[in-house]
Amino acid sequence: MKTIIIEDEKPAAEKLQKALLKCAPSVQVLAILGSVRTATEWLQQNPMPGCIFMDIDLTDGLSFRIFEQVAVDCPVIFTTAYDEYWQEAFEHNSIDYLLKPIRQDKLEAALKKYEKLKQHFAANYRQLANWQQQGNADRKKRFLVKRGTDYISIKTEEIAYFYAAQKLVCLVDSKSQKFILDQSLADLEKQVDPSQFYRVNRKYLVNLNAIRRIRSYPKSKLQLEIQPAPPEDIIISQENAAAFKAWMEQ
Repeated sequence: MKTIIIEDEKPAAEKLQKALLKCAPSVQVLAILGSVRTATEWLQQNPMPGCIFMDIDLTDGLSFRIFEQVAVDCPVIFTTAYDEYWQEAFEHNSIDYLLKPIRQDKLEAALKKYEKLKQHFAANYRQLANWQQQGNADRKKRFLVKRGTDYISIKTEEIAYFYAAQKLVCLVDSKSQKFILDQSLADLEKQVDPSQFYRVNRKYLVNLNAIRRIRSYPKSKLQLEIQPAPPEDIIISQENAAAFKAWMEQ
C-alpha cells in the first residue's frame, strides 16, 4: 500500500510511520506533510496514493480544507487527539477515526478494514468490467444524422461529445460539425461504449479522445477542457469526480 501521512508534529508522524511498518512492512510512506498547504500542493502534483493518514488540526487550519481544493478519491484514516470531528471526518472518505495516542491494535484493525474494502471493490469492478465487455458487441458503430435534405453516417469514434441544450440534443464531431438528434442523452448513453464515452454531468456525454485537460476546480470539482471547444464550461461535481477519475484510469 502506498500512503502519505499528513501530520504537523514530527515525532507523531515518525511514530505513526514506525507503527505502520510494524503492522505491514510492505507499506510505502511516500511523503510526510505538515500543513494544509503542503498537503494540497503534493496531492495536486502527484498521483493519488492508495490511502491517506490524516491529522485534523494542522498548523494552518483544519485538514478538511484540503478537500475543498483537491478531489481526494482514496480512503482516509483520520488520526487526531480530538473526538469532536468524527462526524465531519466520515463526510470526507473516512474509513476509520483513530484517537491519539494511537494503539497498535487499533491501527492494525484499520489496515485490515482498508484491505477488505479494497478487495471488495476490486472484485465488483472486475465483474462490472466483464459485463461491459460482453455488452460492447451491441454498441452502435455509427450514427445516421440529417443535414438539410441529406443523411450522413458518422462513425462513433469520430464523435467528440453529445450535449443537451434548450430541449435539444446535439452531436458534435471531431471536425466541429454539429447535428441535432431526436434522442435523449440517457438513450445515447446506453448506445455507446462506456469505456469510451462518459456522462460527465446532466448536459454532456463526452468521448475520452476529446478530453485535452482536466483542471482542479473549487469545492473539489473538476473542469474539463475538450476539443472541439463546447459552448460552455464543463464542470464535474464533487460527487462524480472520483468516479470520473477512476474511469479515466481504466
